[in-house]
Amino acid sequence: MPEFGLIGKTLGHSFSKSYFEEKFSREGLNHTFCNFELPAIVGIEAVFSISDLKGLSVTIPYKEAVIPFLDILSEEATEIGAVNCISFQNGKKTGYNTDAFGFHQMIKPFLTNEHERAIILGTGGASKAVAYVLKKIGLDMIRISRNPQGTKEFSYGAINEHMLRACKVIVNCTPVGTFPDVEACVPFPFEYLTESHLCIDLIYNPEETRFLRESKLRGATILNGLSMLKEQANKAWEIWNE
Repeated sequence: MPEFGLIGKTLGHSFSKSYFEEKFSREGLNHTFCNFELPAIVGIEAVFSISDLKGLSVTIPYKEAVIPFLDILSEEATEIGAVNCISFQNGKKTGYNTDAFGFHQMIKPFLTNEHERAIILGTGGASKAVAYVLKKIGLDMIRISRNPQGTKEFSYGAINEHMLRACKVIVNCTPVGTFPDVEACVPFPFEYLTESHLCIDLIYNPEETRFLRESKLRGATILNGLSMLKEQANKAWEIWNE
């Protein structure tokens, strides 16, 4: 029986398992999908030993840490520096990044000519896929980090009115505000947001995070990460079945 799964640290409220199980049932497929909670990335070796394993999704915090355990990386995953999809074919473990595809599909209907620059909150694996997409689209960007490095990376305390006047796309790539900590929020000067801003939170549970709620109160257009998740999952399914 072909087996698929998700690796991460805490997966109790994961999207992937229910999404794929519903897909398998709807399409009459005799497949299984398992959550593999790993306290450390080295535990992935045991997962790799499962004989009927055909594909894995990868989530926080292992999108970068998983790379040394793979045999091959796609060109896109190499450029991004993060993997969220693993395919098992011809005895090789190949890493892909379908987050980039999912984010691009999600954001493109909402971009206007006012969206020339972006602020990315967070510097983990998901933020790398977002930065890759925004660069391809042609948006200049600023990164916000708890430990800023480089010329275009700043601390949360450095976000100011001038930045937000210039950057009309804001993407929260951190897990802050994920269920059950739904009232948690990154430190952000919401008072400088306007109706011209597009504010995106890659979190999908809850549907409206505190970050999105505060942004909406200032008139910004808001998006959560659910459509991105669906798009990246469908892309992973294509890869697993090539």
